[in-house]
Amino acid sequence: MNILNKKIELLKKIALRFNDANITWALGASMLLYFKKITIEFHDIDLMIANEDVESVQKILSEMGEIQPPNPNSKYKTKSFMEFIIDSIDVDVMAGFSIVSDGKVHDCSLHKEQIVEWMTLENTKIPLQSPILWCEYYRLMGRKEKVDVIESALANN
Repeated sequence: MNILNKKIELLKKIALRFNDANITWALGASMLLYFKKITIEFHDIDLMIANEDVESVQKILSEMGEIQPPNPNSKYKTKSFMEFIIDSIDVDVMAGFSIVSDGKVHDCSLHKEQIVEWMTLENTKIPLQSPILWCEYYRLMGRKEKVDVIESALANN
């Protein structure tokens, strides 16, 4: 199985566990853009979760893989950022996602109404955030190349 398929299989396993535990979550960042056919690659799995689900998510993912030591970045003031290695794949989990831009902290926490659609992978439901929302997040992060790719893809739809 190639690495791309391995990542998708892992997403399905995580989704089953999260959905069974009634976790409020959504797929974000590059893997979201991949499934929306905006980008052709992604490196890790980025999951946005509700603040109240941090403990449950940490327990579930710790059973599946290994949590990594914290690696803080001053560009973010995220309430809870957890990085796991599961089946040799990097899984980043964010609750209370916040981006520091121009000296201001922008709260980018997941809210249920930000789950704009559900994608199904072999009977497993995957909640998705909007590429437009992620375009704004990337703009706040100063990731111009991502903003350009998303804007170009959305303009062509």
